[in-house]
Order: sequence, then C-alpha cells, then structure tokens
Amino acid sequence: MSIDRRSFVVQLGVGCAALKAGAVFAQVKLEESDAQAVGLGYKHDATKADAKKFPKYAAGQFCNNCALYQGKAADAWGGCPLFGAKQVNGKGWCSAWAKKA
Repeated sequence: MSIDRRSFVVQLGVGCAALKAGAVFAQVKLEESDAQAVGLGYKHDATKADAKKFPKYAAGQFCNNCALYQGKAADAWGGCPLFGAKQVNGKGWCSAWAKKA
C-alpha cells in the first residue's frame, strides 16, 4: 500500500489528537461528591477529614503516602485502585489509607 505525504500528515495529526484526548480522559480527577468517595470519607485536603466519623484518621496521613497510591510521592494527583480511572489528590485522604511498607 502506498501513501502520499499529505495523507500521512493528516493521519498523523488525527492520531496525535486521539492520543491527547485519551490522555486527558485518563486524568479525570475524583470528586468528593462521588458515591465511592463519600462512602470512604475521601477529602481532597486530608486536614478536612471527619475524624469523628473516621477515627482511623491521623495527622500526616495523605494519599501520597498510602500503600494504594499509584503516583509518585511528589505528584499532585495520582491513581488509586479504589476509584478506578479517577485520580486522587496527593494531599487527600480516605478511610482506606494504609501505611506504605
């Protein structure tokens, strides 16, 4: 199959646009109002966690130092298997927090 330069450039542009759209879609941030987030007491700011409702909370616990956090410790947002493709705030917290080994 032979392809001319113009067709190649157009297809390349379409492919790049699709990749960029996929990257944006993959970086959906978790909302505190999400049903799963509400159930686990998730807050974007760990200092706003409801310590009365979730007595497991302790100062210094953040998503970015949780064993479940899939980003780097310095990342502002990262993945968490509890919330599927949605990203959590590195400075957030939920009741599933577990100390990293």
